[in-house]
Amino acid sequence: MTGKPKVYIDGREGTTGLQIYDRLKERGDLELLLIDEDKRKDPEERKKYLNAADIVFLCLPDGAAREAVSMVENEAVRIIDASTAHRTAPGWAYGLPELSAAHREAIRQSKRTANPGCHATGFIAAVYPLTARKILDPGETVTCFSLTGYSGGGKKMIAEYEASERDVRLDSPRIYGLNLKHKHLPEMRAVCGLARDPIFCPVVADYYKGMAVTVCLSERQTGGLGAEQIREELTAWYRGQTLVDVAPFGAGGPMIAGNEMASLDNLTLYVNGREDQVIITALFDNLGKGASGAAVQNMNLMLGFEETAGLALPGKKE
Repeated sequence: MTGKPKVYIDGREGTTGLQIYDRLKERGDLELLLIDEDKRKDPEERKKYLNAADIVFLCLPDGAAREAVSMVENEAVRIIDASTAHRTAPGWAYGLPELSAAHREAIRQSKRTANPGCHATGFIAAVYPLTARKILDPGETVTCFSLTGYSGGGKKMIAEYEASERDVRLDSPRIYGLNLKHKHLPEMRAVCGLARDPIFCPVVADYYKGMAVTVCLSERQTGGLGAEQIREELTAWYRGQTLVDVAPFGAGGPMIAGNEMASLDNLTLYVNGREDQVIITALFDNLGKGASGAAVQNMNLMLGFEETAGLALPGKKE
C-alpha cells in the first residue's frame, strides 16, 4: 500500500457510523472517502466507494451488510462489519483481539473482520478465559444480565428517550429480549465454545451510553474457585493488555454504575462475590469498546497502526 490508506464508512449517518467518523476525522494518517449525501443510497455510487477503499466499515442492517460484501469486487479491499451478519461466519475474524494472541493475529491478517456485539463483548470478555482455562465447563448454562444506555437501540430508541413528551415507562429500567432469543446469543455461544445458549437478560435504562454486563456463576460452575481466585485467573489472562483490564478485588465501592466508563474505549472487569458465588461485571461504553471504538481498534490492527490510535483511554476522556 502506498500513501495514506483510504477508508470508507458505509452507513456513516447511523449511530455507530457517526461514532467511527468522529474517531477518524482528525487523523492525519488516513484518507476518508466521503460519499455525497444525496448518493449514499445509490447502489452504483456505493459500489464505486466500496471498491475504491483500502478498508471499509459496514454500519448497516444485516441484510444490507451482506449485500455490501457482495458488491466488493476489488480483492484488496478489507472489511470490518459492525452488523450481526458475519459474527459467526466462516472466514471472518472475530474482532476481540484481547482474547488471545491467535485472535489478534487473525485480525491483523484477515480481509474480513466481524466487530463484536456490545452485550457479547462484555459476556465473552468474562467467560472466554474461564472456558479456555477449563475452569468453566462449556456444558454449563451460564446466566447473564446486561444493563445498557439507550443509545444502543439506535436512532429510533434515542428519539423515543429524548422526546419532549414520552411514555412514562421510559423513566425506569426496562427488561427486553423476553423470548430469550437475543441476536447476540450465537456469538456468545460460539466464541466461548458453550454447548448451549446462556440465559441472557438485557436491560435498557434512561441514560445515554455505557453498559455493565454481569455474569453470575455458582461454586459448581467455577470448579470450586471463589471470587478472589476467579479475579486472579482473569488478571493473569489479560495481563499486558491495554484496552481490557481487571480491577482489584472489591474495587468500585458498594455499587457499580452502568455509565461509569461512558466516552472511553476500554473495558474493565470487576469481580465480586464470595467463596461459593461469583459475579463478573464487564464495564465499558456500548458505543466505545462495544461498537465504534472496537471497530477503530480492529482497523488499526489491520492497517499496522498503533492499536490505540484515535481511541479515548482513561486520562484522555473527553
